[in-house]
Amino acid sequence: MDQFEVFKKKINDLINIDLNLYKKNQMLRRITSLMKRNGFNSFDEYYAGLKTDKQLLDQFTNYLTINVSEFFRNPSQWEVLQKDILPNLKKGLNRPLNIWSSACSTGEEPYSMAMLLTRFYNLNDINILATDIDMSAIEKAKKGIYDEKAILKVPKEFINKYFENYQKSYKIKDEIKKVVKFQRIDLLKDPFPKNMDLIICRNVIIYFTAEAKESIYKKFYESLNDNGILFVGSTEQIINPERYNFKSVKTFFYTKS
Repeated sequence: MDQFEVFKKKINDLINIDLNLYKKNQMLRRITSLMKRNGFNSFDEYYAGLKTDKQLLDQFTNYLTINVSEFFRNPSQWEVLQKDILPNLKKGLNRPLNIWSSACSTGEEPYSMAMLLTRFYNLNDINILATDIDMSAIEKAKKGIYDEKAILKVPKEFINKYFENYQKSYKIKDEIKKVVKFQRIDLLKDPFPKNMDLIICRNVIIYFTAEAKESIYKKFYESLNDNGILFVGSTEQIINPERYNFKSVKTFFYTKS
């Protein structure tokens, strides 16, 4: 067994993340680059460092889980969401809307969703579950504090209404924070929540193997209510969505067929 295979097994034992479910060449490049940047020359040495240095391990987990996020990422897709998707979800619903931001990173996506939904709903009629594999990202998301650069794509009306100044940064107001519940979920291992009207899973599936993708799409199907919508990332269009019992309603948006 080569060094990287041994390393992957040890990592799974250490932090319960199975690297076999990520695309091998892509993950090997990423981890090798990070390892060398930290001055390690072998996977054995790097693992020994990760085991004893919490800061190094946190950096590794954060890098591994690809915490890249921003408010209203790919604005044209949010416009489709607002114009074509949300009005239909609202039709005939006499209960709160259930939404799952399934790789929420540091919180920009679920907070964007909450703000956008205020154009259609009272905040009391919204439940947003925001999950990620990385607890340090979740803790940051819970605080809801962002610098000026982070909020560049946030519409002015939302900045004025739902942010407050906080030590030269911007803090999400409690009225938005209270509709978002954060929780750790590993998409590759953990059970999925049920009865979702909208699932957002963007810019994470591309890192997984074909087998892992298939498993996740099937679990998303089970997780959605009838007429529920799956919203995927700009590089993650589902080819032949029918094989997962989905049908395309708009580019990057799928419903149960």
